[in-house]
Amino acid sequence: MNTAEHRPAPLDPRLAPKKSMFVLEDGRNVLFVFTLLILLFALWGFCNGMIDVMDKHFQEELHLTLSQSAWVQFAHYLGYFLMALPAGWLATRLGYKGGIITGLLMVAVGGFWFVPATHIAQFWAFLLGVCIIAAGLTFLETIANPYTTVLGPREYGATRINLAQSCNGIGLLLGPIAGGMFFYSKNAAGISTGSERLWIPYAFIGVVVIVLAIIFFFANVPDIKMEDDYHLDDAAHKLSHSIWSRPHFYMAVAAQFLYVAAQAGIFSFFINYMTSQVPPLPASWEAPSAGSGWFAGWFEIHKSGALGFSNKAAANLASLGFLCFLIGRFTGSAILKKFAAHTVLGLYGALSVVLCLLIFCKLGWISVMSVFLTYFFMSIMFPTIFALGIFGLGERAKKASSFIVMAIMGGAILPKVMGAVGDRFDLSRGFIVPLFCFAFVAAYGFLWPRLSGCEAMHGVSTSGGH
Repeated sequence: MNTAEHRPAPLDPRLAPKKSMFVLEDGRNVLFVFTLLILLFALWGFCNGMIDVMDKHFQEELHLTLSQSAWVQFAHYLGYFLMALPAGWLATRLGYKGGIITGLLMVAVGGFWFVPATHIAQFWAFLLGVCIIAAGLTFLETIANPYTTVLGPREYGATRINLAQSCNGIGLLLGPIAGGMFFYSKNAAGISTGSERLWIPYAFIGVVVIVLAIIFFFANVPDIKMEDDYHLDDAAHKLSHSIWSRPHFYMAVAAQFLYVAAQAGIFSFFINYMTSQVPPLPASWEAPSAGSGWFAGWFEIHKSGALGFSNKAAANLASLGFLCFLIGRFTGSAILKKFAAHTVLGLYGALSVVLCLLIFCKLGWISVMSVFLTYFFMSIMFPTIFALGIFGLGERAKKASSFIVMAIMGGAILPKVMGAVGDRFDLSRGFIVPLFCFAFVAAYGFLWPRLSGCEAMHGVSTSGGH
């Protein structure tokens, strides 16, 4: 008898039941846990959005240059650099839940510190508060980013992290609005009250994260292990168990360093760009700013004698930029369900290079529109690099994520270079710095299959390097 004739026909993948993005292999639905994580993403987006508005505030209040005001970004990203490895170490020992609660409590300390910092009224005091909050956010990012990739079928890992990061975009959208409301406030006499009201949004953050910590304490947060495609957790396997033996990981660290550097530079100096590089506005636009409506205080006569945007207008336009960022995140999540993550990353990186070149060339309103478009194309880069970098690393994904978060330090270093170029020439020329950063990100995306030995991040197991 030919037994081959009686073997069941292979199951057609098209007839297999469709997998849910938030159901584990054992049937558990983790949508509620994912919803809690979304709140964390929105939280650090809100904090980051206010940081970018704070730069211009200190430039005017303390008479700082562009490169000097970049100390705000330096303090912010220094917190990430110092706490990334401890966060990864604690995440391995405390699990996802313990690490998240630790991070939330640290953010609360930093938020409440702004109350005495406002009375101290020294630059170092504000920088300390920024650094403490960033240290707490490090715990959240080190844990929440990889956690989203394992909360369901692995082929949807990049989609889930981008969807969660979309809510980060909502926070980024609201952050500049809150910053503009409190940092650039004026009294009835037209005198700035920003320095006295700086503590209000940060104290609010402190209260919110305390509430979140209580919710997480009582919530059921399962500790899920990532699949170990490279046998890093297998003591019997003869290959190196080091995450640094995987090119797709260590190149992700470099790509993340340069991406965050580009993002921080563009975000930090957006207000400066809108108040110094935008072409002169029509004189008829000045009338609406004299009233009490939405556009009140949006326009002012600059030192050159031309009508341009005020700091308040630029802060509101920053929210428009973050809206482009948010749209990019949501549309990117849909695109990543259809196309390979590394291909989308490479394409978005290449388009960002073109946009920075258009800004560098000072082409008037074309350059201004290009600034907003960089927000759109940057949107998927951080979470996609993260997902590609920790792909298939098993239990060591927590340690790997701490190094990728540590790479955020790029946001502390290169904005100072961009600011120095802006001080020497002008801010349009400063966009040469993010241009080179995006070029590396594009290269990482296009080369990822060769680096990882995997065709694409669609659940295809690795085929090389074993």
